[in-house]
Amino acid sequence: MDVPYDLTSYVRVLKLAETPTTEEFLQVSKIAGAGILFVGLIGFLIGAIMLFLTGGGL
Repeated sequence: MDVPYDLTSYVRVLKLAETPTTEEFLQVSKIAGAGILFVGLIGFLIGAIMLFLTGGGL
């Protein structure tokens, strides 16, 4: 691991990075939120199926 080389490559990447526009940020936020909801829905469905198959409940 060459530390000076790694640091210069990190600095180069940070210099190229830009702050996203509001439109870009909102689009990424919507996609990430949809992904979180989708994973939660899948987890809920698996839990409901397992509860039904094991005969659990109140």
